[in-house]
Amino acid sequence: MRRLGLLLFLGLTLAQSVPAETFGLAFREEGGAWVYEGQGVRLVYVPGVGWAEPPLDLPPPERERVPLDALKALGYFRVPEAGVRAGPQGRGFRIVLDLPGAFPGETSQGWDRARFLLPYLAPGLLALKPPPGLSLRVRLLPEGTELSLEAQGRLYHRLFPLEGPPRLVLDLYALPPEVEEHLAPGVRYKEVWAFTPEPLRLYLVEAERGRLLPVGIPGKRALPKDLAPGALAALNGGYFDPKTGTPIGLWVQDGVTVSHPFGRTALLWNGWDFFLGRPRFEAVVAGPKGERVRVGLNALPARYTAHTVPGPVGRAGEEVALVRGERVEGIFPAPFELPGGAWALAFPQGAPPFPLAVGDRLSLYGRLDPPFRYALEAGPLLLQEGRYAFRPEEENFKDPRPLQAVAPQAAVAWTREGRLWLLVSEATTPDRLARALLELGAWNALRMDGGGSAQLWVKGKLKNPYAGTPRPVVSALALYAP
Repeated sequence: MRRLGLLLFLGLTLAQSVPAETFGLAFREEGGAWVYEGQGVRLVYVPGVGWAEPPLDLPPPERERVPLDALKALGYFRVPEAGVRAGPQGRGFRIVLDLPGAFPGETSQGWDRARFLLPYLAPGLLALKPPPGLSLRVRLLPEGTELSLEAQGRLYHRLFPLEGPPRLVLDLYALPPEVEEHLAPGVRYKEVWAFTPEPLRLYLVEAERGRLLPVGIPGKRALPKDLAPGALAALNGGYFDPKTGTPIGLWVQDGVTVSHPFGRTALLWNGWDFFLGRPRFEAVVAGPKGERVRVGLNALPARYTAHTVPGPVGRAGEEVALVRGERVEGIFPAPFELPGGAWALAFPQGAPPFPLAVGDRLSLYGRLDPPFRYALEAGPLLLQEGRYAFRPEEENFKDPRPLQAVAPQAAVAWTREGRLWLLVSEATTPDRLARALLELGAWNALRMDGGGSAQLWVKGKLKNPYAGTPRPVVSALALYAP
């Protein structure tokens, strides 16, 4: 950036004369003299003689081109001079003015502003070469530098000062236009921009009404569009074990528990009333003789804990009863590697809740409190009641790396007015997605996985761009017409 600023400065020293219109002056010939007039100023130069109005020894013009130094010597500019640096910044173009003092104006940001009057003399702007899709027109006026912009697509800007040393930053983004497509009464497909502060494109279906259903079959993977034929839209669902396709987390389908809670935030709903939270789920294990004992579940352990997710289960000092088809297949010291298609009951070594032997009947039951007809667990929570709520460490996300990776992110959200959003972002992090959704006006939001699993299908077509091959998933959220 410093080298680029030096190159701009050198370019100006080699070509000091610029068209009079750049200074807000009109040029004409009058009685053999060259007249420059405008902004309350009249200047006259007689070729071969010199400046007549005012009669000063100043650098000569070249017909319609006027020396910058001459106007500076005349006191034409009523604002201080600022140096200029510029160059690419992310997907935008950044202009930095190095100021002689604190910036006296106000910050701004927004769409489609085509003109800026910066309260400085910034001749370095004349040498700028903006990127393709963005054109600039610069005028050096007595009251400041006027910058006029044109962009292919839509133009977004951010203007803000920085201190130490004082600078004024103008970020410009020439972005593809937003999109809106009618799908059904009260249902639209949209592509929108959010800013955090860099622009982030979101691909979403917005629904004021409809039928939202969790779809899929545990252990079987398919693309969301194939899990929900006939749906207006399908978004990938919650997490699953990549080896076995076992769902990880709560899944309730039409009042029936398909998968038990893991301990993260879930989307819970009845009809068109949606909630986010870690549900109260009462789990009970029934023993060989009908004995019953309440148990913890997965990442919410208790003295007796049921585990339903494949992988290491139980803690040192415990034993694990492996159960398949409601029969105990074996009792093993913990930790134990739970296979797919089975569940396990962990208990203190030598102290099961009731006498247990291989071959005994053991059953796991559970219910939501309060009951919901549908539920699907994912996480982390992004927003809750209009507030930033991304705290994955509170939801048993032990490895932070997947949540720090820049990748497409899927989420379900809704506004305070009750408009539901099924969405996928371009590559970003969950933290930045949370801030983007807050900026767009979301009231509640939940992440629904990322990377190759993040998919939004609309009428059977994948809408979010993805460089690789979409990943088959176990569950999805399917939106059907009202």
